[in-house]
Amino acid sequence: MDAPIDGQTDAVRHPRRLDDAEMQTWLPVIRFVQLLPQVLDRALKDEVGLNHARYAILIMLAGQIDGGATTMTELARIAGLSRSRLSHAIDSLEERGWVERTSCGADKRTLSAALTPAGRDLLREAAPVHVEQIRELVLDPLTDEERGQLAGILTKLLPGVTAAL
Repeated sequence: MDAPIDGQTDAVRHPRRLDDAEMQTWLPVIRFVQLLPQVLDRALKDEVGLNHARYAILIMLAGQIDGGATTMTELARIAGLSRSRLSHAIDSLEERGWVERTSCGADKRTLSAALTPAGRDLLREAAPVHVEQIRELVLDPLTDEERGQLAGILTKLLPGVTAAL
């Protein structure tokens, strides 16, 4: 065993180390956030040929009021993607006819994206697959009380994660 440096204990040198109880909380979180997107990807790819990240982008665009467009900067922020990763995803969605990119009003340098009618049709086809997966994997195993707790916990954690992007 190494001797403490300058009389410091291991806890003093590594004050941010997780204790056993914290690890029991953290390890399932890691596993869940790694596995869920993989499962959602597989189901969406099998059913409609679309991965979950691109599905999420389409959902964000579908949520725009009156089918309006969203700037690429805003979409990247909402999606939690770099502009280059978002641009690559939008390129793919545009090639398939599900999204169209346009210049924003007076500033031709600012691009926006909007869902096309074909994109809306795809979402109508994909939504039942996605909803079934969410119910099966996340909602159905929980009681109503646990769902409320999960929502409360995630609502509390999300601002910190969002701010750290």
